[in-house]
Amino acid sequence: MQQPIIGYHQDEHGDWVADLACGHGQHVRHQPPFINRPWVLTVAGREQHLGTDLNCKKCEEPAAESLPTSG
Repeated sequence: MQQPIIGYHQDEHGDWVADLACGHGQHVRHQPPFINRPWVLTVAGREQHLGTDLNCKKCEEPAAESLPTSG
């Protein structure tokens, strides 16, 4: 589900995490050549991407309480 970025914070390792409107977070790392997001390295770059939609995989996962239980 697409959710806009509303802010950022750094995790315990110093990696940037985008705060999404849904309340979830998603890492926005710059690790070339696999992940190319140089904008995450500067305040101006991060500010420029506020409002950008990211696909929140946590919103697409079924809630734990709705999973079938055995027995």
